[in-house]
Amino acid sequence: MAKVWTEKSKIRRTSVFVLLAFSLTLCVSAQQVATKKGSVGIQAAVADPNYVIGPQDVIDISVWKEPELSRSVPVRPDGKISLPLVNDVQAAGLTPAQLGAQITTSLTKYVTNPQVTVIVSQINSQRIYILGEVARAGSYTLLPEMTVLQALSDAGGFTAFANSKKIYVLRQDNGKQQKVPFNYKDVVSGKDPSQNITLKPGDTIIVP
Repeated sequence: MAKVWTEKSKIRRTSVFVLLAFSLTLCVSAQQVATKKGSVGIQAAVADPNYVIGPQDVIDISVWKEPELSRSVPVRPDGKISLPLVNDVQAAGLTPAQLGAQITTSLTKYVTNPQVTVIVSQINSQRIYILGEVARAGSYTLLPEMTVLQALSDAGGFTAFANSKKIYVLRQDNGKQQKVPFNYKDVVSGKDPSQNITLKPGDTIIVP
């Protein structure tokens, strides 16, 4: 009888270990998928011709047949970058094409028919913030057309103490702070999807 009970215990322990291993595999897979999705979104933002460069972004500048002028440079807090021959160039507030045209014009004094390509390799200026009762509070890259619901998903969802009906977005608009309400249940149920607004740089989502 004791031997039968021991065998049952072994089977029960083995089943528990199998379930734990399966759960761990699912978690890792989900994390890899989320990371892949985030990478795709960031690449789409970099490739957007209408993307406006901001401070702390990293820019790859290529001058055809001029390797000594080609380099990867960060945008300084003052919005400028430093390049050989042309020194400081205003980058923040311009699209990659506009910056490329500006650099081209500046280089014509030193290089015959310069051909300049500008690519944003890292987006660090477009950020949003998620605080409060979420799994992963912090700063996040703002992807193109990102909504509140998508941002909350990136933050891993709510904790057990979150009040999902009282979420709000803090936004600076013309020097004034706005408080935009977001009722999670009304949005996901389709009762009031208009609350799922498109986020802007600097927005802060508060989950009480």
